[in-house]
Amino acid sequence: MTEDLLLQKTAAALPGFTPEGLSPIEKGGSSRFFYRVFSGNGTAPRRSAILVRDLGEKEENRHYAALAGFLSSHGVPVPKVLATSDGEGLLWLEDLGEQDLWATRNESWEVRRPLYESVLRGIVLLHRIPCGDANVEGLHLQLAFDERLYRWEQEYFVSHCLGDLFDTSREKREALLDSPRMKRLAQGLAARPRQLVHRDFQSQNILIRGGDAAFIDFQGMRPGLAQYDLASLLCDPYVVIAAGERDHLLDYYKRILSGAGIDVCGEFDRVFWQCAAQRLMQALGAYGFLSIHRGKPSFRAHVAPALIRLREALANLHPDDRLKELEEGLKNLKDSQGCKG
Repeated sequence: MTEDLLLQKTAAALPGFTPEGLSPIEKGGSSRFFYRVFSGNGTAPRRSAILVRDLGEKEENRHYAALAGFLSSHGVPVPKVLATSDGEGLLWLEDLGEQDLWATRNESWEVRRPLYESVLRGIVLLHRIPCGDANVEGLHLQLAFDERLYRWEQEYFVSHCLGDLFDTSREKREALLDSPRMKRLAQGLAARPRQLVHRDFQSQNILIRGGDAAFIDFQGMRPGLAQYDLASLLCDPYVVIAAGERDHLLDYYKRILSGAGIDVCGEFDRVFWQCAAQRLMQALGAYGFLSIHRGKPSFRAHVAPALIRLREALANLHPDDRLKELEEGLKNLKDSQGCKG
C-alpha cells in the first residue's frame, strides 16, 4: 500500500483523527511494518497513533488485537487497540512513545532499578493468569512449551548459530544435539507446571512512559515457565545487567509472589538458570537465522554478548544440570567477528 492509501485508511478507521503524515519505525527482526501516524490541523494539539501492517507471514500476528484485549482485562500493561482492519492486515494502536527499556541501558542503576521493578510488577500480572482463562475466552494461543518446542529451540541454535555462523561440523552438531544432557534439559523444563508467558520478553519489547512499563509483541504468548520470561529479560544480550542487579530483580519478583500469597518453589533459581541456557540458545539461533537467511547482518553484533550470557548461564547451572558437551563446544567459539562471512 502507498503512504497516501495508508493515511486514507487511518482516517476511515479513526474518526476525529486527521492524519497528516506517517513515519516508519524500524522494528528489529519483525516481519511486520510499523508506522507512527500523526494527526493535526495546525491548531489542535498534535496526536499520534501506531499503525501496524502485517503481510501475513506469521499466523500468530492475526491474533494480536484479541490478545491485547484479554491482557488489558487482566490489568497487564499493553497499548490499547484503537481499530483493526483484519482483511487488510492493518492494526492501529495507542502510541506510548518512542522510549523502550533498551534505551535506558546506559543509565545508572538508580535510574534503571525502578523501571525494571515496574516491568516485573507488570509481568507478574501476566504470569498469574491461569492458562484456563485464555481457553475459556476462546483465545488463539501458540503451542505450549513442551519437550518438542524446547528441542526445536535447541536444533535452531545448533543449525543457525553453530552451523551457519561458526561452520561447526555436522558431526559435532549432531553429537551435541543428541547428548543426553541436552535432551534432559528439554524434558525437565517440559515436565514443570506452566503458566502464560510472553515468550519474547526482552528490552526492546518493553515500552517506558512516565516511569511505567508496557509490553508489546506478545502475540507469541503461550503456556510456559515464568523463568523463561525472566531469563529473557535479565540475561538479555542487548543490555548489560550486573550480577548483583539481576539478583535483586529476581528477589523482587519472588517477593511480589510471596506478597500475593503464592508459594515460591525452592528450585526457582535452579529453573531460572535452566531457562536462561535454553533461551540464550534460542536467541543465538535467531541471530544466525536473521543475519544469514533474512538479510539482516546487524544481528551479528549481538552474537558476542549472547555467547557471554550463555557461558554465564552454563556456569550457574546446578551441578546435576551441567551441559558439559555444550560448555566444551563453546570454548573454541570466538565473538561475532569470528563468524563465517
